[in-house]
Amino acid sequence: MLDKAKLHKLTNILIEKDVDGCVIGPSHDVQYIAGIKPDNDERFRGLYVLSDGRWFFICPELYYEEVREALGEEAHIYKWSDGEGVLGCFEKAQKDYDLNGMTIAVNEGIRAIDLIDMEDYIKAKYINGAHIFEELRILKDEQEAEYMAKAGEIADRAYEEIVKFIKPGITERDISNKLKELLIEQGGEELAFDPIVASGSNSSKPHYNDDKRVIQEQDLVVLDFGCRYKGYCSDTSRTVFIGEPTEEQKKVYEICLRATTEAKKAVREGITAEEVDKVARDIITKEGYGQYFINRTGHGIGLAVHEAPYIKEGNKQVLKTGMCFSIEPGIYIPGKFGMRIEDIVMVEGDGARVFNNSNRDMIIL
Repeated sequence: MLDKAKLHKLTNILIEKDVDGCVIGPSHDVQYIAGIKPDNDERFRGLYVLSDGRWFFICPELYYEEVREALGEEAHIYKWSDGEGVLGCFEKAQKDYDLNGMTIAVNEGIRAIDLIDMEDYIKAKYINGAHIFEELRILKDEQEAEYMAKAGEIADRAYEEIVKFIKPGITERDISNKLKELLIEQGGEELAFDPIVASGSNSSKPHYNDDKRVIQEQDLVVLDFGCRYKGYCSDTSRTVFIGEPTEEQKKVYEICLRATTEAKKAVREGITAEEVDKVARDIITKEGYGQYFINRTGHGIGLAVHEAPYIKEGNKQVLKTGMCFSIEPGIYIPGKFGMRIEDIVMVEGDGARVFNNSNRDMIIL
């Protein structure tokens, strides 16, 4: 069923921002409000919510049964078939709800080509609604926090097991596949994202997306992985060493660990996102590695792996209790190596609740 409290929260935001309504395509936004998973294809689907509390759904016949089950019998659903297409539904909805001339916010789940077609039948002023949906989902309640804490515990247990598996001679793919198995075995409903396993010089690429390299003696391996629990994500990174690390690698690991630790200590209600970033960035810069800290310190997380708030330079957003995000400063030296240590935290008054608690000490396998 549509969550009436979340619907009310959304309509209040629309009113505050002087927006008449919104259209929400397949996304974590529609999952948040209606419990409909964000699977997407070329067929248009959209939940329309007006600031006066009225709402309706446009749905292809292919998905009608499951959408009806999710929204309930009272929902007004416009159904269209592959043969007739969606355009007639746009026209009917405009006549029924008098949408012409409205200001309508559009979320990330609406494709540009569908919006172009929609504009021919619903002659509204369409605006980017990203800020509206960020505000809607940015503060997690205690139930959401418990789901994220559970997802974090599952990732921690997977890490405890994967370090027993890593050894010279296996491939990055072997490790990735084992991580996937462990995350599900330990209680994850599904992966939050495909694990990153970056070994040797590949570790200098923060979002490395290959898996062919064979693990060797004297390697380091960056692991980045997470799962979903009740729809909510975990995301953690650890760096492990195969054999004794070099003196520079030891130094860089210590710097990354200190930057992560101090940034977590800085998290509290009232500080800005950029101030948290600055704590980590100043540590790494002072040690002479500032040019190799090429990522933001963190990203928000919840139903989506990446969502607001973004912990980065220039973001003056004030942190509030209930905001959840990663702390993951890193050092990435091209062609040489990179490393990071990442945890998820939630702002709780004067401090932070940490959702990942696996070993952060240097592990030499």
